[in-house]
Amino acid sequence: MGACSSVEGSNKAGNFTWESCVNIVHLDGTLQQLKKPLKAWHVLSQNPNCFLCSSESMNVGSTMQGVDPSEELQLDHIYFLVPRIRSRVPLSMKDLGELAFKANAALAHNNNLIFNNNNNKASSNKVVRKKPQRTHPILIT
Repeated sequence: MGACSSVEGSNKAGNFTWESCVNIVHLDGTLQQLKKPLKAWHVLSQNPNCFLCSSESMNVGSTMQGVDPSEELQLDHIYFLVPRIRSRVPLSMKDLGELAFKANAALAHNNNLIFNNNNNKASSNKVVRKKPQRTHPILIT
C-alpha cells in the first residue's frame, strides 16, 4: 500500500514539501498522521479494544500480526486499528481489499502538502486527523 514520502519542489508560491509521517487508519476511516515516530502503546492506550497492524505485514490467509506496544511506529508506514476480535481470523482477499480501499480513501483526502516560505513554517509535532469523504456509497462501510 502507499505511504507518504519526502519530496521537495517549487511552485509560484515558493518551495513546498511533502512531509514524512506515521499514518494510522482508524476503524471509522479517519486518518491520524503523526509527524514524529512514537511507541505503539500511545495509540493503543486510546483504543483499548483494538490492535495495530502494519500494512507491511498483512498476508492473505494469515492472521494479522499486531504491532508490539513497545515498538516504535515508523515514518512512511500505514497502520490500521483493527478490533481485537479479528486478531485470530485469517485475512481474506476481501478483507485486504477493504483495508486497501479504506487507506486509499483516507490518504487521498489528506491535505499534507505544506507550503514553506519565510512567513509560514510547519509545526514539528502536530497530529492531524481527517475523516475521508465518502466516494462511493456502496463500497465504503
